[in-house]
Amino acid sequence: MTYNRLIFENSVPGKYAYSLPELDVPEVNLADEDVPLREDLDLPEVSEGDLIRHYLNMSLNNYSIDKGFYPLGSCTMKYNPKINENIARIPGLAKLHPYQPNSTVQGSLALLYELQEYLAEVSGMDAMSLQPAAGAHGELAGLMIIKRYHELRGDDHRNVIILPDSAHGTNPATAAMAGFKVVEVASDEEGSVDVEELKAAIDENLAGLMLTNPNTLGLFESHIEEVAQIIHDAGGLLYYDGANMNAIMGKARPGDMGFDVMHFNVHKTFSTPHGGGGPGGGPIGVKEFLKPYLPVPVLEKTDEKYILNYDYPDSIGKMKAFFGNYGIMLRAFSYISTMGSEGLRNASEMAVLNANYMMHRLKKTYNLPIEKVCKHEFVLSGIKDSPKTTTLDIAKRLLDYGFHAPTVYFPLIIPEAMMIEPTETESKATLDKFMEALEAIAKEAVESPELLAEAPHTTPVRRVDEVHAAKALILTYKDMLNEEN
Repeated sequence: MTYNRLIFENSVPGKYAYSLPELDVPEVNLADEDVPLREDLDLPEVSEGDLIRHYLNMSLNNYSIDKGFYPLGSCTMKYNPKINENIARIPGLAKLHPYQPNSTVQGSLALLYELQEYLAEVSGMDAMSLQPAAGAHGELAGLMIIKRYHELRGDDHRNVIILPDSAHGTNPATAAMAGFKVVEVASDEEGSVDVEELKAAIDENLAGLMLTNPNTLGLFESHIEEVAQIIHDAGGLLYYDGANMNAIMGKARPGDMGFDVMHFNVHKTFSTPHGGGGPGGGPIGVKEFLKPYLPVPVLEKTDEKYILNYDYPDSIGKMKAFFGNYGIMLRAFSYISTMGSEGLRNASEMAVLNANYMMHRLKKTYNLPIEKVCKHEFVLSGIKDSPKTTTLDIAKRLLDYGFHAPTVYFPLIIPEAMMIEPTETESKATLDKFMEALEAIAKEAVESPELLAEAPHTTPVRRVDEVHAAKALILTYKDMLNEEN
């Protein structure tokens, strides 16, 4: 906020932070054209140096994976190797145009085709599409495929998607957007889908079940094959939310578990940048019998030539302009190629090891609602010696220790949930420092609870009323000043 004010308060008429090159085309007076012009834009006038300092100072207030540990459960905020950035910036790749003839981009199409093959192998699926722009977008594409499958079989009545009560929030939203009714089933005491509850929820209207494995508690659904059999026997399909693939790469494949369609979050699992709304990528994979419904165009290889095939009459159509988030796919290809199958397997093993290492230590100070071996993440539930301390207070106090907070209050089935995912890219030293901070906060909660209730103390912006801020947005500098005065 301070820096936003400075850029206006340092404004001096006549200062410029830019200079345009000399015109090399005829000058046009827009005032003589039928073009709406705004003359009321009260923009600051500052020098280039002032402008650079303004944005640099603002950026220093941002938190990123390059700045510190990012333990956001379910988000897999792993470090993004810079070699992937270098690959994506190779001129022969970065400067391609989507309208170029296919004959001039065969190398790029080969790269994307090979990425599809990689993803199919990791997932156990038979066919892929790289089009969806994000995880939820991939969910939408996958559910549209499930819907098209049932419709073309004459099963229009199959309009119910079943979800566990621990599901990601995008799952029910996506199912509703795709035109399905959502039915929720409870989890059992072990944190898995309650099989008897699942059986009771199934009727002739079943279209499918959406599930992630391991689930959002970080626990592997050990009876997944039984669940798959139940759904398939009832005429439904299984959708796999790929949010937690980072736990099982090279160890288990959704296609082998019985899933029919899934999406990847390549911005999570395959280490491409994400956060702040994007960018991202949500490729989908399907079993062979669902391939006719993939979004067009489908990237295929014929006689050593790569083509974009639009001849899929039963396709759900195009999901995104051109062929998906190309730059993100380049980074995912680079990551997988660099890691290799052994590297991907090792990444999952290290992610699981890190999570269990932290869970074993922190359960001495914090409540662990389900005590069993976790996968890549785990969920705590408040401080043992200070049951009235809220998870929000813990999260805010962590900021004073220089750490980004974990995911809080999710999954909803755990009271005062705090979901921690260390990923495989963090060192033991970093994990130890983070746990030391959490242990210190647990001690403060008993000895000086006001420290937590008023945290954070050292950040540029102190604790805000987030509900009020969301409902009463102030979008301009002048209105902000009027509000404070």
